Amino acid sequence: MSGFAVGAIVFAACSTDDPSSGTAGTAAAESAPATTRPAAPASPGEGDASPPAAVAAIDRVLTGLEESRVDTVALDELAAAGDARHAWLVADLMRFLGGTDDGTRLQVAFERLTGVALDDETRGGSAWTEATDHLIAWDTPGYPGYVGDKGRVYLLVEPRWEPFFADQSAAIDWRYVGWGGVLIDDRPPGDREPCPAGCIPALDDPAVTDAVGGAWYPDDAIVFGLVEGDDALAIPKNVAEVHELFTLTLGGRRFAVPYCTLCASAQAYRTDDPAFDAPLVLRTSGLLSRSNKVMYDLASQSVFDTFTGEAVSGPLHDRGVALEEVTVVRSTWGAWRSDHPDTAIVAEDGGVGRSYPDDPLGGRDDDGPIFPVGAVDDRLPAQALVVGVVASDGRAVAFPSASAAAAVAAGGAVERDGVGLRADGDGFRAVDTDSGAELTAHEAFWFAWSQFHPGTAVWAG
Repeated sequence: MSGFAVGAIVFAACSTDDPSSGTAGTAAAESAPATTRPAAPASPGEGDASPPAAVAAIDRVLTGLEESRVDTVALDELAAAGDARHAWLVADLMRFLGGTDDGTRLQVAFERLTGVALDDETRGGSAWTEATDHLIAWDTPGYPGYVGDKGRVYLLVEPRWEPFFADQSAAIDWRYVGWGGVLIDDRPPGDREPCPAGCIPALDDPAVTDAVGGAWYPDDAIVFGLVEGDDALAIPKNVAEVHELFTLTLGGRRFAVPYCTLCASAQAYRTDDPAFDAPLVLRTSGLLSRSNKVMYDLASQSVFDTFTGEAVSGPLHDRGVALEEVTVVRSTWGAWRSDHPDTAIVAEDGGVGRSYPDDPLGGRDDDGPIFPVGAVDDRLPAQALVVGVVASDGRAVAFPSASAAAAVAAGGAVERDGVGLRADGDGFRAVDTDSGAELTAHEAFWFAWSQFHPGTAVWAG
């Protein structure tokens, strides 16, 4: 039996997928998923008990991992039990053991449980990514006890995730949660030091300059623009790709600005609601949900759905907290500065004395999602940028960014289902076409917007 080197996994987290190092890696395959899947295998319903032999085999597999070994006999017994729901746990293990002899054994077990042969060429050869894409697309149910079993695996990598797995009332679909390749950021507010074991470090209260002081940043480079009252701020994309989360004050309000590089989605949430005992301090957990970063509140250990702003675990979930979102405009720096001459911009060194590469990710996401997302809505290419808006009546609308920009440049209107886009810089804001009231908008890759807003309407131009 080969060893299960937990230490090596943690080392990989620090060395391959941390954008803060300036050498962000590609822990998963780098090509777009197929939009179709074979028929789902037959499996019991979600609440049905697992066969006793499978329960015993799972415990032996997990006990072996905790002893830094893989019990291949127990793995064979688990596969022989024939319950396709257990493929979720097998796929979870493939995340950490891919490329090893044990990873090959896990792939065989997955194929026995599901009846589907994995294609080594699909998604760049990542069996874990392909396997998980299948399970998501099939909507394969989890088995009783799955979350606890998954926690036993994941806490070997990062024990500080324990509060997330321990909350039995959490509204987290753990089937969709995977490891992003880095560890948790739990540094206290204002800590400017790198994470000692490797994480994506949030930047608290970054130093800013006026627009003239932003001459270091190229006019054609992307910023994420935020306006509150009379104040405007631009966050350079290359700085955002390193930190992925900012906590800051603008216009007298406190904000968290997460940037999910995998989703190309910069968002902004107010974190100073009077109902909170103190402004929330959000951090990156190191986990992903269908390629979307999973963030959490440092004080309460409550997990948030980064895409919707809803608390999904912990005390803030119990209180039904949903953060108020405001518009983030994706624009070139030159166009943003032209429309907002009094804007501030995050300083070249972020206020922490570091140097940021022009392209920290090195084109990592150019060929499609690199983590599992399931089947992609094929109305648009997976990586097409869209301006996503939720209308006043709750309906979601997506506007392909390139087509919208072309229409605006030609003097045309960009409107659908009561939502209209208005230029800001060379990006967009959204308004209710009846009342003129501003609606919250942000840009994201299509695969991300469509999976978190299924059934969204698409403006066709």
